[in-house]
Amino acid sequence: MTLPPADTPLYNHPLPQIERWLTALGGEKDTQAPHCWHIQFPQWTAELCLDIEEVTVRYFPRNSEREIARSFKYSLSREDIEAAVLAGP
Repeated sequence: MTLPPADTPLYNHPLPQIERWLTALGGEKDTQAPHCWHIQFPQWTAELCLDIEEVTVRYFPRNSEREIARSFKYSLSREDIEAAVLAGP
């Protein structure tokens, strides 16, 4: 099963495809909260949670104790969400 084109809104992706996409980004599914995924980067880590109406991303910069949270509607394209997430805090 291949992913829809990157400009497709995330709400048009079946859950297994979203999970495959998050895995390809380097994400690991949270065993305690299976709707959340963790991604590690050199300067920060992120927790992405697939909430009811949006994807919530919490960033944890390694050089700061301040957490940064952002939310993205499922109506955004996969490429837009990916670009925003990978841009970091």
